[in-house]
Amino acid sequence: MAIPKEILAVERPRNTNVYAYGKNKDRYGVKMRIGCIRKGGKNHPVNGPTIGHIIDMRYVPLKRLETASPDLRDYASVACCDFLFSGMIAKLDEEYDHSDSLKIYCMAILRVCRPGIPDSQLKEAYEESFLSETYPGVALSKNTVCSFLEKIGKNLSRIHSFMRKRAAEVEQGHHLLVDGTLKSDESGVNTLSDFSRKARTKGSRDISVIYAFDLEKREPVCSQCYPGNMLDMTAYSDFIEKNGIKSGIIVADKGFPQSQAAKCFEENPDLHYLNPVRRNSTLARTHDMYAYEGILKGHPEITYRKSKVEGKERWLYSFRDCVRAAKEERDYLSRAGSGFSDSELKAKQERFGTVVLESDLDMTAEEIYLAYSKRWEIETVMRYYKQSCEFDETRVHDDYSVYATEFINFLSSLLTYRLLNRFEDIGLLEEYTYGEIMQKLRRAKKVRTSEKEGFTLVRLNPSTTNVLERLGLVSASTTPQKRKRGRPKKTGI
Repeated sequence: MAIPKEILAVERPRNTNVYAYGKNKDRYGVKMRIGCIRKGGKNHPVNGPTIGHIIDMRYVPLKRLETASPDLRDYASVACCDFLFSGMIAKLDEEYDHSDSLKIYCMAILRVCRPGIPDSQLKEAYEESFLSETYPGVALSKNTVCSFLEKIGKNLSRIHSFMRKRAAEVEQGHHLLVDGTLKSDESGVNTLSDFSRKARTKGSRDISVIYAFDLEKREPVCSQCYPGNMLDMTAYSDFIEKNGIKSGIIVADKGFPQSQAAKCFEENPDLHYLNPVRRNSTLARTHDMYAYEGILKGHPEITYRKSKVEGKERWLYSFRDCVRAAKEERDYLSRAGSGFSDSELKAKQERFGTVVLESDLDMTAEEIYLAYSKRWEIETVMRYYKQSCEFDETRVHDDYSVYATEFINFLSSLLTYRLLNRFEDIGLLEEYTYGEIMQKLRRAKKVRTSEKEGFTLVRLNPSTTNVLERLGLVSASTTPQKRKRGRPKKTGI
């Protein structure tokens, strides 16, 4: 059907073609010409996509909302993360292609800025944040992420290489806190999911994740996941060996005995340990570790004893906290009830409130106590790992995807601690909680009011503005100022 001359006369972009459509062929679209082909000795135009329509004798360009990029985007949260974490891209580039490094990097940041986000929503979160401006073109669709995680997991050696390089950077005198946590995983596909001892009581399967935390740098060093039914002591030596931990002082708990990794300590003279031993152990009894020799400096409630293990380059340190001892005795009596036994109580009293530590380092009692008392830091790591980033259960199923997801979770945990350290260093944690600070950052967005202009920061309340200025995300001169209330000043004569 021929197009009316008056329709063809409507002004429209050059190199376009008008076509009729609709039931009565009374509506007209405009397609862009993208080239031509040679047929029968003549050139025939090749039409591309529809770019607009002719409506009421005027050309209306096509601007579908579903294809438009967001004009309002999350700014401060991702900008703060990028400022503290951008150096990680170069580290990832040592193991992966740059485009893959950017995918991993953006996924880690989005999991911190939007805790608990499922993989199916990563693309939307990326496009709604300033990450898509800083690192454009990162493919994060649901299908892309699914296949990408499987590829990362299949190349497990690259994850181990990344972890070993981080472990190699640990300084000799630094303390490495080692602990593990269990994560719910009901998958019937991967071999990591199995019933742990704790899981049998709650009726769910778990996977085990072991972390090493650098006490001096205040951040995680490396991590690795294991089947939930594997004993901590079994995974301990494997964790040290595979991650190439060769220096530092490993501070662990009773689940990680030094004897399980004796070969690692023998082969690496710069690697040391500080582990608790059981209160009723033969080692503690034969060295009279409950006969104290003094009061710990700066801790009038704590007595201590230090003793060298006979014939070995090992030392034992014992401490008794009288406050804790009183609490443990009270708890024991409340549980005993009618089954109270005076002889049993006297047998336990000397061990209430005590801890016995074993180390291959000859240090003062004060140094040993300080190192071990800081062990609660690893519990904080686990808490942030499972709660702040909402990584308490896995959302993927096969082995490859689990390994890849835990790798990205590790990066998110590392970033979380860098945020915490930054917030603490500038005094923000004295005024707000971590969650409150992140909430303020999420409120700080940038908006684009026209296609020709760039993004500008939305107006913020003074407390949020103050947080952004202290973090160096905005300067006082560039922050939108709130207009003062009241009558305007008179001008002129």
